[in-house]
Amino acid sequence: MTTVFFIFALTVGALAYNLFRPVYRHSGLSIASFMAGWLVGELALHHITWQLALVFLFAWGGAINGLSGAVGLLICVASWLAMVWFYLRGGEAAEQMQTALTGALGSDYESRIKPTLRAHFPLEVDAERIRNPLHNVDPGVEVIKDLAFGNHGQRLDIYRPRRTVQNSPVLLQIHGGAWTEKMGSKNEQAIPLMSHMALRDWICVSIDYRLSPSATFPEHIIDCKEGLAWVKDHISDYGGNPDFIILTGGSAGGHLCSLLALTPNDPAFQPGFEHVDTSVQGAVPFYGVYDLTDEYQLQKHAGQRKLFEDSILKLSFAGNLEQYQAVSPLFRINEAAPPFLIIHGEKDTLVPVEEARLFAGKLREVSKQPVAYAEIRDAQHAFDMFPSLRSELVKQGVERFLAYQYSQYLEAEA
Repeated sequence: MTTVFFIFALTVGALAYNLFRPVYRHSGLSIASFMAGWLVGELALHHITWQLALVFLFAWGGAINGLSGAVGLLICVASWLAMVWFYLRGGEAAEQMQTALTGALGSDYESRIKPTLRAHFPLEVDAERIRNPLHNVDPGVEVIKDLAFGNHGQRLDIYRPRRTVQNSPVLLQIHGGAWTEKMGSKNEQAIPLMSHMALRDWICVSIDYRLSPSATFPEHIIDCKEGLAWVKDHISDYGGNPDFIILTGGSAGGHLCSLLALTPNDPAFQPGFEHVDTSVQGAVPFYGVYDLTDEYQLQKHAGQRKLFEDSILKLSFAGNLEQYQAVSPLFRINEAAPPFLIIHGEKDTLVPVEEARLFAGKLREVSKQPVAYAEIRDAQHAFDMFPSLRSELVKQGVERFLAYQYSQYLEAEA
């Protein structure tokens, strides 16, 4: 049993080490590093709790003895201290979000937010939500599931306040999951953000879309455009304002929401509904993929290129550069882009943070609208999937961005 305990201690140590030194340059190991870093980093306190319980059982069973037991116990204690330090550093996300917002919107941006919206800004994180990270939909939020839209069996969910609202702003969420079947769905992503904003009288819509390998790009973005068209036609029936829609999404959803925001009314992505206005009032992509060409050689391994060639676009990159550029947000940047808040984790092992930096910089050079870029220290891919100290503070920053944009819209409409 002492040997089993020592192996357990080494595993605990490896999990803690991975938080600070994740693997980037191997496609398979980077995925494993992501999974471990994501679950342990954002749920560090929960992991320490169950690890403490296991160590207690090992001690009760007499497994912690001799040199191996002492070294194993030392490794566990050191790992727990490292996990706590890592978790508490998540508190820096508040400053990182605020720096991004003031840099893009001005140091006085909060004074230009409607007082009725500012009044709802939380003063601290919700400790209860962090303690129970799997219970993300507030009782005050109504969820309407699986409404049909589009021409290919797509479904969407609506998150809205239980009280009656009219002409409320709309947040349209596009899920991630590598554009691939069984890798992600509308049912589990961005729930904390949508529940939070629904309590602020936003109407939040989470759409799905055809997935690869059954689907081939651009079918994914066409479905998202159909979702946007449905929202513009029908969201007033659910209390929303079809004239004020902001997009969000993570990973593949970050790619799709950025591409959607940058290609309003592009007939290539709107076959059969070219007449529909698909412009929006803003975009908040999380850890998105912005350059499918890897022109600047920021990818750290070949896994993403293989995915695009074999499953998503089903085109060899060689000889098809224009097709790859056409579906890359980096190459669709234009001066008419809506306001953007781009969010990316510093320790993202699946999508390099350098790609987000590049996209934000290029977009700032061209767009006439604000471009905020928040790089979140220590954050892994998908860090916002459930409430944590870090993700809650980022969520609060997103709320301020959304409230600012909505305030500017109301002022212009007055």
